[in-house]
Amino acid sequence: MSQKGMDNGMSDAIWAISITWLFVFIYAILGSVDFGAGFWGLVYNPRERSRAGEIANRFLSPTWEVTNVFLVLLVVTIVAFFPRAIAPLGTGLLIPGSLVLILLTLRSAFMVFHYSALRFRSTLRIVSGVTGLLIPSLLVIALPILAGGFIDPETDRLLVGKLLSSPVTYAYLAFGLSSELFLSAAFLADYSREAEDSSAYAVFRKYALWLGPFTLATAVLTVYLMGRQAEWLRDHILEEQGWFLLSAIAFLLGYSALWWRRKHPERERGFPRVAFVCFILQFALASYAYGAAHLPYLVYPTLTVEESVTNPAMFDSLLISYAVGMAILVPGFIYFWRLFLKDKRYVGRG
Repeated sequence: MSQKGMDNGMSDAIWAISITWLFVFIYAILGSVDFGAGFWGLVYNPRERSRAGEIANRFLSPTWEVTNVFLVLLVVTIVAFFPRAIAPLGTGLLIPGSLVLILLTLRSAFMVFHYSALRFRSTLRIVSGVTGLLIPSLLVIALPILAGGFIDPETDRLLVGKLLSSPVTYAYLAFGLSSELFLSAAFLADYSREAEDSSAYAVFRKYALWLGPFTLATAVLTVYLMGRQAEWLRDHILEEQGWFLLSAIAFLLGYSALWWRRKHPERERGFPRVAFVCFILQFALASYAYGAAHLPYLVYPTLTVEESVTNPAMFDSLLISYAVGMAILVPGFIYFWRLFLKDKRYVGRG
């Protein structure tokens, strides 16, 4: 292959993995808020004096389908842009991926039943809360698998025993679950403020304040333990420490925003909208740094992005298709946001 052809292939690979990682990030944020809302809806049931559970379920009702749209887009993007990666990814992610699909089907089914039969309401709350913890846990397990060391190079089988006995697996799980609950609490604090519900706002602000430092601590612990299983990734992450420093600054700014005093002293402290935007920026910077550190591998050490990307002609066609699709979908998502998450007739009801 000529140097020009190699450069073009690598350029296509970088564009393809960037688009894929963008969908991973979007789904991670939407999924965290969606699944976390299901968990908070279970913890604060309707019999509680606080309306936190009602606020969480009110957000959950219109958003679960949108979250699933991005999951489908993510899977389609991986298959379309990286067809050569289907076999190794399928081998490593078969068990967690299959369990995620089963749980998503169960969760979605009860979402539908909830609207057609009120007697399923309490069951939905339980299913949504439990799957809100299990699904993110299974999704996060994909990260240590892709970092290497848990797939047998001879048989290409997932080493389940080794995966479940490794400390780094549980560090990833702790980070994933704390991130989910932290982001969902921060968002629901803002959603409660939008609904002018001071009791729910106080509940979710409290959890955001508690979970923020814990999430940061689990991130540091994960990087530390990563060196035992994936030293190459830890070394690459340390090379991207500038981005992680910016991420930490964004976190501190958002965390401080939850303490800022408001002009009206009778209102609760904090600017949750500013805080949540800063937290999204924090995760965006950290996500970019982690993705850059993971390059050039999709699955370490057997598969790189350049080796698995589709051919240039197919790549160009896919790029055009995605551009047209996003031009259609983005205005719809913006309208959805304004309709269900900003409209006072919906948000402030009750």
